[in-house]
Amino acid sequence: MDFDIVIVGAGPAGLSAAIRLGQLNQQRLDKPLSICVIEKGAYIGAHILGGAVLEPSALNRLIPDWQTKNAPLNTPVTEDQFWFLTRHKRWRLPTPPVMRNQGNYIISLENFCQWLGQQAESLGIHIFPEFAASEIIFSNTNSVLGVRTGDKGLNADGTPGPGFQQGIDLYARQTIFAEGCRGSLTEQIIKKFNLRQASDPQSYALGLKEIWEVNSPEYLPGKVIHTQGWPLDRKTYGGGFIYHEGQNRVSLGFAVGLDYQNPYLDPFEELQRFKTHPHIRTLLSGGKCLSYGAKSMNEAGWQAIPKLIFPGGLLVGCGAGFLNVGKIKGVHNAMLSGILAADAIFQTELQNLDQELTHYARLVATSPIIPDLYQVRNLRPGFHYGFWLGMLLAGIDQFLLRGHSPWTFHFKQPDHNELQPARKYHPIPYPKPDGQLTFDRLSQVYLSGTHHREGQPIHLILKNPKIPLEFNLKEFAGPEQRYCPAGVYEFIYNDGQIRLQINAANCLHCKACDIKDPSQNIVWTSPEGGDGPNYTDM
Repeated sequence: MDFDIVIVGAGPAGLSAAIRLGQLNQQRLDKPLSICVIEKGAYIGAHILGGAVLEPSALNRLIPDWQTKNAPLNTPVTEDQFWFLTRHKRWRLPTPPVMRNQGNYIISLENFCQWLGQQAESLGIHIFPEFAASEIIFSNTNSVLGVRTGDKGLNADGTPGPGFQQGIDLYARQTIFAEGCRGSLTEQIIKKFNLRQASDPQSYALGLKEIWEVNSPEYLPGKVIHTQGWPLDRKTYGGGFIYHEGQNRVSLGFAVGLDYQNPYLDPFEELQRFKTHPHIRTLLSGGKCLSYGAKSMNEAGWQAIPKLIFPGGLLVGCGAGFLNVGKIKGVHNAMLSGILAADAIFQTELQNLDQELTHYARLVATSPIIPDLYQVRNLRPGFHYGFWLGMLLAGIDQFLLRGHSPWTFHFKQPDHNELQPARKYHPIPYPKPDGQLTFDRLSQVYLSGTHHREGQPIHLILKNPKIPLEFNLKEFAGPEQRYCPAGVYEFIYNDGQIRLQINAANCLHCKACDIKDPSQNIVWTSPEGGDGPNYTDM
């Protein structure tokens, strides 16, 4: 199938690009561009997870009359709190300027993307859920010509099964990669064209989220709380969030920087332990957990922005690393990058669309995205000097210098290189789940609605099947069984024999394994289109 523009991913960035293209198409009635969006989830929003507090600046630019179009922004932020936690106490600290949320909204990012999809379709954009882009199509000169969607109905050995459907080649003059954080094709593009040649390596966090229905006098719609400190140790970056949505619902979660050193650390268990803090237990007591999910987030920001363009395509959104780690927000920048991509396409002469879209890079460089990321560039790498010094540096940078420090800290190595041998640490004694406040992995995976067709090829590829036992288990005590928030990786002990079992059907598509595996032996690829989590109100 031939299109002028193919957009890979129906998240905020991809859908914003599609909407803006649709709007501009209405001004070019003589030669409108043909546009399609493909999405690997079963429906728009199925794989979308965010905190999320939305800064509406990009939405105001894209759809100024969003209020009359029933955009699902129903809970304005009414209060900001910033807590430092110890095991039993809470210390309320001044909220950093960058984390203040006046004028912002607590939203379900999934519902928001569904609404964006409706706006795009009303403008004539073709959106195809259940189609996972599995391969990049290159020309003889290594230009991107489009993408190939994955086959469906394959047997476990890769041969066609009874319901086999061959993938489709989607050709485009420009392909917009909007896969989100650590997109599998995006990473291939970055490596093939060496797009990080002039930038720092990207750094990530794993964010885990639960939605609770609560009945507590402490519930206040619009309240936004961020935390640092307990339960993490002083060498691990991360923190919690508690967002009071409408209808007695609370979005609660925990993020752990994936540059952590202790191989016994378990992000899922840190979330469960976080909920046992007295000030959080009180809020959740008597409530019910409704949903669960996990997703990786870009954290390196300004220093790690790669080159955004290459022959035949461009990067937008979190695939390009536009999340503001200080604000803990990326949706506004993702949407703006999609808008700028569409503007660049329409400001380029049609006959030049097949060339590298340099105008997009110029638009981003002069956009609000860059100062937004620049002012928080030192927050995350400052914590490489330790928690207390990191807090001091962050305070100086944000309260005193307002993000205009005369220095810039850098990220020196990828996250997986930070993991230390297990012999330097002791196992962390995480408490057993009680089934009311704290839960086990499989119980929570059930709440994510995750489904993969049985019998298909495993989409988590081991480059060398011997490494998990001979290296990861011996050197790092098998960290894959802990950094995965869904119980995908399991070491099975039977009659003195050990093997690694991959429960691919549990996969939440969070990409933590692709990022944190110490030997970089795991390659995350897309399963069949439509498979994976089916998030509700996330």
